Amino acid sequence: MCKDSAKRRASKCLCWCVLAAPLLVITYGYLAGHLVYGEYIHLSGDWSAKLLILAMAITPLRRMFPHAGPVAWLYRQRRYLGLAAFAYALAHVTAYVLRLGVLERILDESLEPGILAGWVAILVFVPLAVTSNDWSVSRLGRGWKTLHKLVYIAAALTIAHWLLVAFDPIPGVLHASLLVLLEGYRMVKHLRDRRSIHKQEFTL
Repeated sequence: MCKDSAKRRASKCLCWCVLAAPLLVITYGYLAGHLVYGEYIHLSGDWSAKLLILAMAITPLRRMFPHAGPVAWLYRQRRYLGLAAFAYALAHVTAYVLRLGVLERILDESLEPGILAGWVAILVFVPLAVTSNDWSVSRLGRGWKTLHKLVYIAAALTIAHWLLVAFDPIPGVLHASLLVLLEGYRMVKHLRDRRSIHKQEFTL
């Protein structure tokens, strides 16, 4: 039991180190003057979107490869991937707000569709990040799963923000397409499984 607990802690620590390393590197680079504002905004937003898409892609990948060790490991860490995506998004927003500096200018730019999508995405993210812990899961019960279905809205808004403000929207289109394909597979697989169960019940 102690060995299993130690392995879980080590796995969690490894996961957090891997997830935090890029953010620490690019933030240090930005503060030290090695990265300009545009590079930092691009990298932090890019990491946030990709981690969110990866976190959402894990469940359909788990259905596609139920016995794959790496996928099983990612499945256990998916909550941390979501939290990391939120952390990168916070860094992204913080740099943006500090850069503009004036509330009036921030409000004016927030009326642009791409910027507005980003603001709404971060607001949707907040309750998901706050409740991404075991205590919230136990306290909210079934309501926790209902609440966390908002991640689909957050993902759609994040991708919309990515496509509308990026100089090159092609990476956003490719990532969004991959997520849509994986989620489509998951839905089809779920419907087939339900039909199979119903047929078995009817036969019995």
